[in-house]
Amino acid sequence: MNNEADPLLALRQAIKAKDTISYAQNGEPCKNLLEATHLVVSPTCTLSKSATTRYRKPGVSATAGPDDFFTVEAVYLAWLLQSAPGADYMKQARENGLAVGFVSVTERKNVVDWLEGRIADNERILPLAAESTTPPGTPPSGSKALPTTPHRSTTAAQSSPSKRRYVADSRDIEVVKKIKQNEVELRDRNSVLRGTKPNNFSNIRSMYSDKLKKLKESRSGSANAGPTPHTKSLAQKAKNNYPIIVISSSPTALITMHNVKRFLQDSTFEPSQEARQRAAAEGNLRPEDMIPIYRKRTSIDSSGREHETQARYGVVDSVEALGKFGPDAWDRVVCVMTTGQAWQFRPYKWNEPIQLFHHVKGIYVCWSNDPPNAKIKDWNVTELKIDPIRRHVDKSVVAHFWKTLDTWTAANKPWLIKG
Repeated sequence: MNNEADPLLALRQAIKAKDTISYAQNGEPCKNLLEATHLVVSPTCTLSKSATTRYRKPGVSATAGPDDFFTVEAVYLAWLLQSAPGADYMKQARENGLAVGFVSVTERKNVVDWLEGRIADNERILPLAAESTTPPGTPPSGSKALPTTPHRSTTAAQSSPSKRRYVADSRDIEVVKKIKQNEVELRDRNSVLRGTKPNNFSNIRSMYSDKLKKLKESRSGSANAGPTPHTKSLAQKAKNNYPIIVISSSPTALITMHNVKRFLQDSTFEPSQEARQRAAAEGNLRPEDMIPIYRKRTSIDSSGREHETQARYGVVDSVEALGKFGPDAWDRVVCVMTTGQAWQFRPYKWNEPIQLFHHVKGIYVCWSNDPPNAKIKDWNVTELKIDPIRRHVDKSVVAHFWKTLDTWTAANKPWLIKG
């Protein structure tokens, strides 16, 4: 094993020469990178995958410490997964044990270009001591020599015997089994809310049934006086009309006319491009300009009985499609989904975000790992965060959306709530 070779240069040389890079675990060959402790880049050179390279992470000052440089594993994964999409790249990095410290998607191309020799130099790579033109003992100007704390010296590596493979003692195995039996499984908010068995709230219903009955009787007395003209008009309007949701027409929006029905109705997020390709394969080249959404809604009457009704919503992404609903279409709009781009609102009835989200419920749709958007801090919008990988949380995200919209509609446009 050649410990004198610089890890970064050794890895680059093997990649440029198109040598086969294999994995080893404590001197024994293994099949995957997750189990490996070393990368075998040549018959005479083996690199520890956790060894620190001279490749500095973005945004790190010249006085960087050991944790501010990429490891051999991070650099190698960036090259190995160079063709993987961004979300898939981050997923595979985590599956290979690199939850943090991997090369970012935007930095990956620079790393690959340097490793494959397409660029000769990279400003983030600290020079070797032999490459420096400064007097001995002086660090390079504007940078700091690579920290050597994580590495053992060459002399120590040559003099120390090879590490023996650890064999677990049978008594230790029994102790570990007893410890695992007493472990308490950690839970997050989703697993707690999901529960392990259905809950029965019949006692709560019976508790409030008398109160609801008295409340209904008190309201029926005032209702005998007859509905007002305003109430009649609202009731007539709600009889034939249903709420409308306006989404962004931007092709980069997460929710488009291609995937909105499956997201809001089936509680499953499908990337817009995949939904478009699937529809084209089925012969649907263009989506409709108005898409109906149906959802089941459960209500409880004064006697405590459940009633299930089906609510209908219309989804459009343009004012032209909205105009087909008639002159009172904006009175029926309950929600506007936005990507944070103000140009979306120019053709709207209210083209100023602050004014618009005073009349409708604003929803800002983004990835769960996106940084905060400074543009929407003054807008009255609720963030709807979609996880880029975990599809099993889509149901809770959509449930949160409908709960938020129902609360807003009941307070601001109650005549659009049916059932």
